[in-house]
Amino acid sequence: MEWREEGVLLATRKHGETSLIIDVFTEAHGRHAGMVRGGVSRRIAPLLQPGAQLDLTWRARLETHLGVFRVEPIKSRAGAVMGDALTLAGLNAICALLVFALPEREAHPRLYRRTIAMLDLLGTSPVWPVAYLKWELALLEDLGFGLDLSTCAVTGSREDLAYVSPKSGRAVSAEAAGEWADRLLPLPPELLGAGTGAPGNVADGLRTTGYFLTHRLAASHGNRPLPEARARLVDRLAGWGG
Repeated sequence: MEWREEGVLLATRKHGETSLIIDVFTEAHGRHAGMVRGGVSRRIAPLLQPGAQLDLTWRARLETHLGVFRVEPIKSRAGAVMGDALTLAGLNAICALLVFALPEREAHPRLYRRTIAMLDLLGTSPVWPVAYLKWELALLEDLGFGLDLSTCAVTGSREDLAYVSPKSGRAVSAEAAGEWADRLLPLPPELLGAGTGAPGNVADGLRTTGYFLTHRLAASHGNRPLPEARARLVDRLAGWGG
């Protein structure tokens, strides 16, 4: 068995004395693991950093085997993020969530394209945290846990949407929320494709997406805790723009 495709490196772990097992995300083959022989060498190891774009050739005797990757670098994203702790935290959160959330060898082409666009924003746009918030929303959507933020769940109105129901994942208007508002999750305009990207709004949005990542996505994985990398990013974003 053999295939060749471009993909982004998500994680590495040592295998034996000289090799690495890498997790990559590709458009056609999804999250896919394989061994890189000599991956700890001085020549290859610097190229195998999370977020790197790679030309990948995977070979195995049988499709079910782990297989071996041959890798060639296309683009390194490390240089764009290493000088800024917040941006590095963003890259680490993206890679960790994909390893956590994606089933192995299941294609998610729309999410792949969204992820590449998100990674390319890191270190190039000061408002990337807003894009990251929308990326988490897209992750939930692509894995079957999408939120319905189009109309109010109570009135059907498209106006004055201010909350999200933790039970249904649907939007609720400020008027319809009434005395139940303190039991609902915030719906900042950034989750609706509007807003100015105010840090407080991004924090509110991450509280909402975080709820569904925990209670829907993680629950479907046996209630495993979300990656620490996401919590570290949320903590750093608390001081973003301050």
